[in-house]
Amino acid sequence: MPVPDVIRWGIIGCGDVTEVKSGPGFACAHGSRLVAVMRRNGALAADYARRHGVPRWYDDARALVADPEVDAVYVATPPGAHLEGVRLAAVAGKPCHVEKPMARHTPECDAMLAACAAAGTRLFTAYYRRAMPRFIRARELATGGAIGRLTGVTYRHAAPLPAGNPWRIEAAHSGAGLFLDVGSHVLDFLDFCLGPLESVSGHAANTSGKHAVEDQVALTFRAAGGVTGACSWNFASHTREDTLTFFGTEGSLAFTFFTAEAIRMETARGTELFEIANPPHVAQPLIQTVVDDLLGRGTCPSTGESGRRTSAVMDTVLADYYGGRTDAFWERPASWPGAPRG
Repeated sequence: MPVPDVIRWGIIGCGDVTEVKSGPGFACAHGSRLVAVMRRNGALAADYARRHGVPRWYDDARALVADPEVDAVYVATPPGAHLEGVRLAAVAGKPCHVEKPMARHTPECDAMLAACAAAGTRLFTAYYRRAMPRFIRARELATGGAIGRLTGVTYRHAAPLPAGNPWRIEAAHSGAGLFLDVGSHVLDFLDFCLGPLESVSGHAANTSGKHAVEDQVALTFRAAGGVTGACSWNFASHTREDTLTFFGTEGSLAFTFFTAEAIRMETARGTELFEIANPPHVAQPLIQTVVDDLLGRGTCPSTGESGRRTSAVMDTVLADYYGGRTDAFWERPASWPGAPRG
């Protein structure tokens, strides 16, 4: 089959995540067009299409994937609906770019991969830090010898509990607590830098009693090259922290993960700061790699296979808390240790 010169995209779930972070990237990337969007609330889908200059809108995902002018599909719903969206795209024979985390748990990742394999379609995962200039530079510095031979990694995250009851802490929609939404970014980037994370162990807990999902996670790992690491997340903290540190035989590299503060490298030469601003649409660099991959002129670094690895790491750490993560655990919250205490 001839390779097209442009990929025409349709979005399933044109909610807040697509307003600035990702949606405009499909229109701005070279060789890419955004031609259709879908949301169950048709009025909101129509409003999005009007504001973003998208030719067509739908309130039914099946209609969007059946659109003959849609070449590829971006699934931007909450994780609980990712599998359905990917399956619809696969049945239609269209490649799919799915939001992160890839799914609520690894079995859903496997079902997505199986559906795409059976249909002969491609699957990409939206871990966009794999292509952002700031994180590409951090990876080069951490693993390219600037701090010597890499010997260890630490990450610490702390933040207050979210207000209200957002879907990100409803396991039926999100797959767990904020760890899946926030922690997945860090774990995927470590996979990108170090290779697959192995010998993973850890624990999760709920210490606030404000909701049923976990709000504390701690884990350790060994990467394929022998580097060890330790990470922790506290989603019930009065103060905030967000620091990823790489340690080497000749220095260290530290930077924030969710803000664009300067990368800080400490070596015998002293302190060096690397100021790299985020692009206007942070997902656009990764979207460009997806487009280039589909057009046969490049390779996307974030695939269904790499996304599955990150989900498997999180499932390993969360399995004890949820009494296993191979079934529909979100349907049995009474079996979890976390329980609201007022």
